[in-house]
Amino acid sequence: MLSELSQTVSRDGTFVEIEIYRLEDETTWALEVVDETNASTVWDNTYPTEQAALDEAMRVINEEGIRSFMKPGMH
Repeated sequence: MLSELSQTVSRDGTFVEIEIYRLEDETTWALEVVDETNASTVWDNTYPTEQAALDEAMRVINEEGIRSFMKPGMH
């Protein structure tokens, strides 16, 4: 189930898709960020709430920059 908090974030001339979802029979939320080349970064950890997953994605974007999700050579 895809969270309603999933969204596109655009900064510094690039964008990523933040995907927050719950797998079947799971009570926690998974986090994946997909860059504009369709390369994805999936967190090993899961989160107790959708908001906690979104907060983690935004923390990385704010602290490390949106381009930290890009493949080497793409930024």
